[in-house]
Amino acid sequence: MKTNAGLWIDHRRAVVVTLSGEGEKIQEILSGVESQPGRKDGVPMDVHYESLLVKADDSHQREYTHHLNQYYAKVIAAVGHAEALLIFGPGEAKGELKKRLEDARFDGQIPALETTDKMTDRQVAAKVRGHFGQSDSISKHK
Repeated sequence: MKTNAGLWIDHRRAVVVTLSGEGEKIQEILSGVESQPGRKDGVPMDVHYESLLVKADDSHQREYTHHLNQYYAKVIAAVGHAEALLIFGPGEAKGELKKRLEDARFDGQIPALETTDKMTDRQVAAKVRGHFGQSDSISKHK
């Protein structure tokens, strides 16, 4: 049996589901990326001199890009052996990952790139199984 994979991805988290002759494997990869240090949920800190406590935008952007590069490298390593890869998620990360896979000369096919909302790990696994025509009776390894 060939190896198929699917993943739900955004800039903070990826859930990779691999389907092979050995069964189903679900893996979570966290990016560790913060959208803007010194803020909580996008709201400025309650400090009068916040600008003195938050890094300049260019250094923040370099750090953010570095974290994303490491994150995408981990995700590519997790799916690099798949013959077919379904990519889905809510934002820009899925398109960015697809471009990086193309740049890395990913050998597998990417049959679909879909926009979806947040999903649980079980929902992600069910979507991947459904896309590749697998039954729910596959043994699960975490």
